[in-house]
Amino acid sequence: MNQARIGRVAARMREMGLSQILVTATASVYYLTGYWVEPHERMIALYLDDQGKAVLYGNEIFGLPSTAELPLITHKDGEDPVAGLAKAVRPGRLGVDKFWYSKFLIGLMEHRSDVTPVLGSEAVDLCRKCKDEDERKAMRHSSAMNDQVVAAAIGAIRAGVRENELAALVNKEFLARGADCEGTQLVCFGANGADPHHSGDGTVLKPGDSIIFDIFTPISRYWCDMTRTVFYQRVSDKQREVYELVRRANEAAEAMIRPGVLLSDLDKCARDIITAGGYGPCFTHRLGHGCGLECHEPPDVGSASHTPLEPGMVFSIEPGIYLPGEFGVRIEDLVLVTEDGCEVLNHYPKDLQVIG
Repeated sequence: MNQARIGRVAARMREMGLSQILVTATASVYYLTGYWVEPHERMIALYLDDQGKAVLYGNEIFGLPSTAELPLITHKDGEDPVAGLAKAVRPGRLGVDKFWYSKFLIGLMEHRSDVTPVLGSEAVDLCRKCKDEDERKAMRHSSAMNDQVVAAAIGAIRAGVRENELAALVNKEFLARGADCEGTQLVCFGANGADPHHSGDGTVLKPGDSIIFDIFTPISRYWCDMTRTVFYQRVSDKQREVYELVRRANEAAEAMIRPGVLLSDLDKCARDIITAGGYGPCFTHRLGHGCGLECHEPPDVGSASHTPLEPGMVFSIEPGIYLPGEFGVRIEDLVLVTEDGCEVLNHYPKDLQVIG
């Protein structure tokens, strides 16, 4: 158990007027207990009250220990997974995780009609948003590995290569640097880059293509996430114009980062630059997202995110321009808010590159 984190979550609960919550998201359970469990269809739930008392409920197949600090109540396959939990929760409001399976929540409600479920994820999310020093070190390391991997991938560009070949190479390079697992790496040639979430397929590289590498994976549980766009053999005037506009938007937003600035102001800064350049409708997504134990976690960096920056927050800055049938450009860094500004965690260059 991480008692410091438990204490911060309990304080958030009191601010929210919640005396009890269930923490069920894998990353949030790990954040508080140090146990990483992928439950799949089975149930795991950390019951936490506003004084910091915690009890863990889960399937015995997970093989977790029961300790004085964190008692474990288990059930077996075929047994009612929420029966033990139903005996423990108090009447009244119960904070539940935004992603808890409805089959477990409905089952609990059938046992306890005197309980009113409300969203309780913010109690943990608001604590996870600001990384402690150990987390910052982990994210610096994963981003340094990401810099090395994108360099290897760009170095592997050659005539006849396919998107999925380069995506496979990215995973291989990540695994060689301690990644926890392979991921769905986004490698997009030419017109495919106009789809912000195109997943690499058998498309073959051709001269004049833009190449988007949006690569990400967890390393020792903490995610890296970066995007670089390069060009193969030649770059047109339009591609150069779009690239430099996106780079300017990326760097201008990063230059604004310091405590107290609103996340929505960062989005506006980047969006205003792209709009002034004539491509406003082609920037189709938020500017970024929080990153840590999950690749996408709160808070959003978007127009509706009026959250002030705090030291320790880590999020992406990733403006893009997407021209259907032609090409796309995206440039993304992870950034860490410091006491007086910002630390950009990615260091692979952003100068326009024409490969080959």
